[in-house]
Amino acid sequence: MLGAIAGSQRLPLSAEQLEAAIRADGKSIDSNLRGFRAGLDAARAKMQPAKQLEKKRNAPTTPELLEHEVSYSLPALTQPTAIEGVRRLIAYQGVAYARLYLDRLRALIDADAACGTPGRLLKEVARQLAVRMSYEDVVRVAQAKIAPSRMRRIAREELRVQDETFSVHDFLKPGIEELSQLLPPFLARPILAVSERRGWLGRVYFGMEINSTSISGYLRFLMLAKLRWLRPHGHRFKQEQAQIESWLSLIAEAARQPGALALEVAECARLIKGYGDTYARGLANYRSIEARVIRPALAGQIPLGRAADALASARTAALVDPEGESLAKCLAEIDGQASFRVAAE
Repeated sequence: MLGAIAGSQRLPLSAEQLEAAIRADGKSIDSNLRGFRAGLDAARAKMQPAKQLEKKRNAPTTPELLEHEVSYSLPALTQPTAIEGVRRLIAYQGVAYARLYLDRLRALIDADAACGTPGRLLKEVARQLAVRMSYEDVVRVAQAKIAPSRMRRIAREELRVQDETFSVHDFLKPGIEELSQLLPPFLARPILAVSERRGWLGRVYFGMEINSTSISGYLRFLMLAKLRWLRPHGHRFKQEQAQIESWLSLIAEAARQPGALALEVAECARLIKGYGDTYARGLANYRSIEARVIRPALAGQIPLGRAADALASARTAALVDPEGESLAKCLAEIDGQASFRVAAE
């Protein structure tokens, strides 16, 4: 027992000091020392895995370790998609951001199992979550503009040139919202509030033409691309993470219901994409669907038997007509059917 206590390292005494005390006592020294050492060795053997685990947790995470983690922590059906997601997010923001992606996926493992088809829901979430977490902003646009693969594709597929010189001119039209994305929230909010009061949002843009193949143009895009480190501190980043967490919580809640509702909620992330006006329209459409279909379905105001179909119809209408007319008609029809059910009851 004394050896086990010594091996736990909870006492301010070393093993050598305790052995000396056993010898000083003078009673059955050999057998007591053997018992002490047996307890000490057993305790140290138990402590070793815990130490190794703690060392592993504190070890720097690498891209290879993250990919290996996917292979044993997620369902087999999800793994190829999740590995691509990890690679995408490492390129987008770094290893720590990819780690957040995996943590979010693992939090939905139980919800995925509850759906009855292990891996199917999680695979769709892995795909959509990787896209949502790598949202388009000024940094990503700059990275894309000067990517060597883009220049090779333009030369090969569009200009069909071999060793000839060519130039690529990019026409950009950022608005106030895009220019405020990397600012911290305490600066971005008042700028956006003033712009909204004066009617500048969605109307005031700053047009520019940049020769991406010139030294000055390349350096302008490179400077923007190097601002990646500012992204986690920016107003847009905070907004996106809050929206992602809300979407994931809806998926988890929907997974507790029978049927394909959770999968349909996951696929609604397809609405939120692009940059500028395209992004704004998609986000507005998603919020309308969330408020008028997803949440009412989870609250029991839309029968579960038709909630998934209603959600799929609304999402399809929004994708076919991003301007919102088809979606408005579809939502009105869904509202009418829900009102009829309430009246009938």
